[in-house]
Amino acid sequence: MAEYHQYCPVARACEIFADRWTPLLVRELLFGSRHFNAIKRGLPGISRSLLVSRLRLLADSGELERHAGKRPTEYVLTEAGIDLKKVLEGLGQWGVKWAFGEPKPDELDAALLLWMMRRRIHRHLLPSARTVLEFDLTGRGGRRLWLVLEPREISLCLKPPGFDSDLVVRADLSLLYRVWLGYVDYDAAVRCGGIVVEGPRELARALPRWFSGAQWRILFALIARAANRAARVEGITPKRVEQANTS
Repeated sequence: MAEYHQYCPVARACEIFADRWTPLLVRELLFGSRHFNAIKRGLPGISRSLLVSRLRLLADSGELERHAGKRPTEYVLTEAGIDLKKVLEGLGQWGVKWAFGEPKPDELDAALLLWMMRRRIHRHLLPSARTVLEFDLTGRGGRRLWLVLEPREISLCLKPPGFDSDLVVRADLSLLYRVWLGYVDYDAAVRCGGIVVEGPRELARALPRWFSGAQWRILFALIARAANRAARVEGITPKRVEQANTS
């Protein structure tokens, strides 16, 4: 732990929260990841040894409880840890307003995006039968990935899962990121042809409802819309999106 040796609440808080990777680690825990491998999956750039160190720091300082009696070990935020949600929301609002623009090429990670989507699925809205979503993502960082959806379990597959795909989603990876973050409306992207969903019409219409509400949004989607940052991606210009939204 880096200590500032200042009797100041900001300094004390930074000693716990401002280390590299710690805010993103707390983000993963707030989004429901409880096991080491699941947390690591959401932080693909962190080493295992550093993740162990950060988890230990949060446990020692009282923001995290380690339930070692269960297999695998569970990591659960305490009341103090859950209260960090307010800090992350404020940090995210500032980021959307002042630091969030065009994605950098090395920020486009198809597997990470689908991992984030996976954890925001409303399982009670899924069909009772297994449903396989194939994502054919193009552009920088694009690749083919699969989500296997079942009410009891949702799996991200980096290789063909051995089941036929019920729906195929075709999109530029950068565009799908923007839709997920709320910068581009899902229905508008479909109408413009930026996102193409192939498969039974009933399943295709139900698809966006499975993901965190009526549209694919995460914590800062409404903030992103309010910031009025128009999406500039190939095939979807701000003017076309605006026209699609009003048509």
